[in-house]
Amino acid sequence: MSSNELAISVAEVSKRYELYDTPRDRLKQFVVPRIASLMGGAAGPYFREFWALRDISFEVKKGEAVGIIGSNGSGKSTLLQIITGTLTPTVGEVHTKGRIAALLELGSGFNPDFTGRENVMLNGAVLGFSTDEILRRFDAIASFADIGEHIDQPVRTYSSGMLVRLAFAVQVQLSPDILIVDEALAVGDALFQKRCYQQIERLLNDGVTLLFVSHDQETVRTLTNRSVLLNAGRMAAIGTSSEVVLEYRKLLHARESEYYSRIANEMKKPSTLPRPIPMAESSTETVTLHTNGKTAEEAAILEGNDGRVGRLEFGDGGASIVSTEVLDGNNQPSSVFHPGETIRIRINFETSRPLEKLNVGLRIRNKEGIKIYSWGTLNQDMRIMQGHQEGEVFWLRKFGANERVTVELDFPCALGSNLYEVQSTVTYEDTPDYLSQRQLHWVDEAAFFQVLVKRDENFFGGIVDLGMCATF
Repeated sequence: MSSNELAISVAEVSKRYELYDTPRDRLKQFVVPRIASLMGGAAGPYFREFWALRDISFEVKKGEAVGIIGSNGSGKSTLLQIITGTLTPTVGEVHTKGRIAALLELGSGFNPDFTGRENVMLNGAVLGFSTDEILRRFDAIASFADIGEHIDQPVRTYSSGMLVRLAFAVQVQLSPDILIVDEALAVGDALFQKRCYQQIERLLNDGVTLLFVSHDQETVRTLTNRSVLLNAGRMAAIGTSSEVVLEYRKLLHARESEYYSRIANEMKKPSTLPRPIPMAESSTETVTLHTNGKTAEEAAILEGNDGRVGRLEFGDGGASIVSTEVLDGNNQPSSVFHPGETIRIRINFETSRPLEKLNVGLRIRNKEGIKIYSWGTLNQDMRIMQGHQEGEVFWLRKFGANERVTVELDFPCALGSNLYEVQSTVTYEDTPDYLSQRQLHWVDEAAFFQVLVKRDENFFGGIVDLGMCATF
């Protein structure tokens, strides 16, 4: 790739911190090695190494939106600080092209004793704007921040929400070439978040490069094209956002399974929980899910279907989804539907050991990766238990080993024209409320169907038909 096409280049970056047990050790590390070297000897070290990042390499093209995801402590914020230049790497190089606007730690870049207005002027000057240029943009900044008369009050009197409003307004209104956002939007209210995401979309349409960090998996999936998964300071996966988010969910699931298994062993009590399948040992190898310009489908062909299928499913075992079928109201296989028609999703699964307290469900996403709906047998069970509906409670059923079970989930099609993906799942629910769940088997891309809208009969805008009526 030509260097002119790149906005960010990260090459073999590592960051090391020195951890000292006592202040005395820090002082000894500063003094003793120097004295020892003068005397021709060696001493120390008096610290332990902690590598926050190890061997991180990736490139971001101009105008591209890239997400960075990972658990707390995985190195996300450290990486962003290195890219913005507020930290220097121990090893490796980072190259950026263009003006960087970064929304990192809450309130970073603001002087708490300055007013909001004064901080706007200060931040604009730091970004290279003249006083006249900042003044021309000030009304737009103040309007977007929408903090009223507080703009002339010291920033130390601001709430966290007001701080992030002003910080985001400054960064996006000062025409950055690269916008870096690290979780800060999470403290804003829902309306402000909506405005922020709309503004980010506009910036992307104008060719701004985005580096976005969030724990909101759906936002990362829909807002970014590619993503990087960090785990314990190493790059665990890189590829299309939908596939990297799935790898992240697998990682979280493995950690959760390990946690519950450890708790169960400590308690040493018999449990009805299915015994978790042993997890693979952690690997420092990066999983490349989308590289060299190949689509996910092309990569699957090159590596064989088994490799791709393995990436699309995970779980503790005990139950495995055999197939997911899409049927019409007449129980016939179908892949195309119109609003008002019945869509039936048939999920077939098998048990490998006795099980109980199960939930069989699905999630529907459109081709843009937006989650449209998720539902399962437990949703119906909860209504029955609360007396709002009659019927058998699936959660109370007990299943033997090697039993094959079929569950059909029906709904009237109220979706807009699009291609839809069905994700299937079988979970163990310790309580009938989704509060204590373990994934037995999850399958991405379990099935697909398409919805077409007859424009002269059922035309509507948006992703779902609300069945609206007019009176006059």
